[in-house]
Amino acid sequence: MKRSVYEPEYHFFSGKGGVGKTSIASATALWFAERGKKTLLISTDPAHSLSDAFRKKIGGNIKKIGKNLYAVEIDPKKAVKEYKEKFAPEIEKIEFLKGFGMDETFDIMGTAPGIDEIASFDKFLQFMNSLEYEVIIFDTAPTGHALRFLSLPDILDSWIGKMIKMRMKFSAVVSMVKRILPFGTSEEEIDLRAEHLDEIKSRIEKARKILSDPKRTSYNIVMIPEAMSIYESERSIKVLKEYGIPVKNIIVNQILPENNKCSFCRSRSAQQKKRLKTIRKKFKNYKILEVRLFKEEVHGKKMLKQLAKELYG
Repeated sequence: MKRSVYEPEYHFFSGKGGVGKTSIASATALWFAERGKKTLLISTDPAHSLSDAFRKKIGGNIKKIGKNLYAVEIDPKKAVKEYKEKFAPEIEKIEFLKGFGMDETFDIMGTAPGIDEIASFDKFLQFMNSLEYEVIIFDTAPTGHALRFLSLPDILDSWIGKMIKMRMKFSAVVSMVKRILPFGTSEEEIDLRAEHLDEIKSRIEKARKILSDPKRTSYNIVMIPEAMSIYESERSIKVLKEYGIPVKNIIVNQILPENNKCSFCRSRSAQQKKRLKTIRKKFKNYKILEVRLFKEEVHGKKMLKQLAKELYG
């Protein structure tokens, strides 16, 4: 049986913990799947919230969880381990990259905050090449540290890039001589040659092209009507703008319903109304979707369908 080949569209959901982005990403995936789109939902949340959202164990391999709907939970620790195994032996050979201000981009020791984001982003690059799905939804989107990778093709095209490639060619020769000469290293050495960097560059260029294409990529900021969440969302949009990634929707979640009988509820609701006024003013250039706070937790397909209906009608 011949497999269908698609040019997938990508939907990212970004936001601080506790704003409900997993529920919203899950509801969106279900919404697409019910409209006949073959959909893959990917999460990099170490708490495995997708399993909670669908009340079904999902795990680290792609699993069918409904008609047209597939999901996978990437384990960040495992992703970091795989990432280091893949790149560390090569990048350790080119420590001189650090001299070009690329410490954060090539932090192979995993000491800088965000190595898990970069490893997850590397996973995203792998999934991006999949032509099996019409829609790919990413819960917990790559943020600032990971997005720095998108500037790598520019660095490799610059005069610095030419110097790096010259140095690598030289390193390859030295490495070869070391293996030929007696008393050389007995263990097999891995060399990062110029063509390896070209391969990384082309993958990232492809990712950058897709991420900056509003016809194929929709970036959604999920927030709640609170001061810290507004600030965090502004910061995220600024970072995304730097990399030419278009934000489509601002999703304001957990809006309290009117309740005049409860003084605490009235006070909280009044505060939220002020924040909503600020949000509508600050983010007036974006589509703002407002979602009420549900009486019960959003778990299971029934509740996710209700949430999708509230979001998309």
